[in-house]
Amino acid sequence: MADVMAEDNNPFIDRRTSSPDSDYWWSRLSLAQKFSASNLGKFGYELAFIRNMQQSSQAVLLCAGGIAVVTDEGEIDTSPNIQLR
Repeated sequence: MADVMAEDNNPFIDRRTSSPDSDYWWSRLSLAQKFSASNLGKFGYELAFIRNMQQSSQAVLLCAGGIAVVTDEGEIDTSPNIQLR
């Protein structure tokens, strides 16, 4: 019983849940983002997540170490100035 309580109080336990799958992220894209993301998919990019900003969102796609960002309007940036953790 003491082991269970000690485990609950351990600050080093990773309590994050798993990330949603790509179907979840895909459903949250605008029509323009879906079009651009599907075009990037032809080059091996996969939708990783959506970064919400103040008035817009950016779809972040990954491909063999490369990063691409698609704006709400569908504009593609294959050299974005973002940092991933």
